[in-house]
Amino acid sequence: MPEPLENYAMIGDCRSAALVGRSGSIDWLCLPRFDSSSMFARILGDENHGHWALHPVDAEECAERRYDDDTFTLISRWVTDTGIVDVIDLMPHGDGEANVVRRVVGVSGSVTMRQELRVRFDYAGSMPWVRQVGTDDEPALIAIAGPDAIIVRGVGFTAVDHAHRAEFTVHEGDIVDTTLTWFPSHKQPRAQQSVDTLIETTREWWQSWARAAIAPGAYDDHVRRSLLVLRALTHESTGGIVAAPTTSLPEEIGGVRNWDYRYVWLRDAALTLEALMLHGYGTEAGEWRDWLLRAIAGDPHDVQIMYGLSGERRLTEHELSSLPGYEGSSPVRVGNAAYSQFQGDIFGEVLIALAQARELGVEEDGFSWTLQKHLLTYIAENLDRDDNGIWEIRGQHRRFTHSRAMIWAAFDRGIAAVVDGGLPGPVDEWRRCRDQLRVEIERDGVDPEGGFFVQHYETTEVDASLLQLAQIGFVDYDDARMLATVAQIESTLLRDGLPLRYRTESGVDGIDGDEHPFITCAFWLVEQYAQSGRLDDATALMDRLIGLANDVGLLSEEYDVEHHRHMGNTPQALSHLSLVRAADAIASARQGAAA
Repeated sequence: MPEPLENYAMIGDCRSAALVGRSGSIDWLCLPRFDSSSMFARILGDENHGHWALHPVDAEECAERRYDDDTFTLISRWVTDTGIVDVIDLMPHGDGEANVVRRVVGVSGSVTMRQELRVRFDYAGSMPWVRQVGTDDEPALIAIAGPDAIIVRGVGFTAVDHAHRAEFTVHEGDIVDTTLTWFPSHKQPRAQQSVDTLIETTREWWQSWARAAIAPGAYDDHVRRSLLVLRALTHESTGGIVAAPTTSLPEEIGGVRNWDYRYVWLRDAALTLEALMLHGYGTEAGEWRDWLLRAIAGDPHDVQIMYGLSGERRLTEHELSSLPGYEGSSPVRVGNAAYSQFQGDIFGEVLIALAQARELGVEEDGFSWTLQKHLLTYIAENLDRDDNGIWEIRGQHRRFTHSRAMIWAAFDRGIAAVVDGGLPGPVDEWRRCRDQLRVEIERDGVDPEGGFFVQHYETTEVDASLLQLAQIGFVDYDDARMLATVAQIESTLLRDGLPLRYRTESGVDGIDGDEHPFITCAFWLVEQYAQSGRLDDATALMDRLIGLANDVGLLSEEYDVEHHRHMGNTPQALSHLSLVRAADAIASARQGAAA
């Protein structure tokens, strides 16, 4: 069985990522990209679906672990009856290859270590042909299946039961390295690079990036780690920001709400961009804008809610028979059918992010502003179109209040670009659309008896996404309708003090099963509390949420309050960027209270 999700730490090279358990096993790895097929997928099955274990022969879990300062180099300390070792795991950055490095350092005494390597390419659908290619002094093996190949160097492995195993003893001061490098099977592997150099250059790059961070003055260590997570999920070459590095980690054990998050949602990427820009990372703003312009270039009618890392448009969803799912939660999916949905809110998030980029000095060119005008023209022509909503509802299309408010925000930012920024555009038409939307939302999107915003125009249910209405400036945080909405969320959506996205039993999403509190929504509630005079409540909830992060500061999509465990794909970009926003809100509220 795989480990609890909170046991996993991420290592990454800004092109892909691996999940390493406290047992010392790499249980998820796709190379060379986040969205490549897996070679290790124990997390979605068992050891027969691929993993790479490294641990002392007489220990099952490391004593402690941490990242090497502001990096994704993971240091796990193992304490045994005979000695102590550190295992250093990383994916080197900037070396031009798809590598994993595992270094064992003897700290004291002597420790016998064991490695087990089970390579299963193509989501455990392909058993590779493995052959020894090294020498006694420089052992190496190559595994090949279809287009994929890896070379593993450093220690000698022996074939045992469709796996390869190695044992070696480490004494105080000893260093033993093992490296894994992916390469296309039609090519030859490159020569071994210096592991010392790979470790040092990777450390220098991450720390240099982290030094640019502007901390808010509240929860700074957690903000910095969250910003690092967002950078790690941003593809180095294309600029695309994946929602998470995993697929099909379930929202409910045994349930069917298992989705592939290794793609670029315009919403998540736009919100990530805002978080990075506001904390010192203007370069990323320009890179993401360039990615966006490439991805959505063409007819605005063809704009999608999500794309592949390079802007791929066809993300056809299918189910894998080769993987049984995390703790039997099936199906395991690759691709995501939501790419064909219409979600009106994405236009607001994108226009808000690009407006923020302008304010921070990213200059518009003829292409970028022209494209934004075309997007506004498109939504003006589709102003009366129902949508799937922010949560990718697979049920009936509806007038979701959150979506309508986000479209309002898109026109609002377009108007500001013309009026305040001097850019050309049909401002009168945009004002007409914006004003029409406000009238509609205030008439149909507010419960007439309770005075709170509703999930969609045909219900009295609320939805945690309504917390964003104040964030985008549609209403003030202390607006009476906003406060009534918060009260209704507290009354109907909280589970052990943490908010659900919405009540699944309402049937609105057309999917069987339940889900757990959504971590992002909890951070949105922190922000709302902080900005509406409830600083003590904001701080208390923030402290609780920070406590839900695992031992290396990572957050998943959801949290199971009954069994106290992470749920959903992990680590989740949306959870971490919302943490950053919540910390900003608390810092701002504290400054206001002290003034």
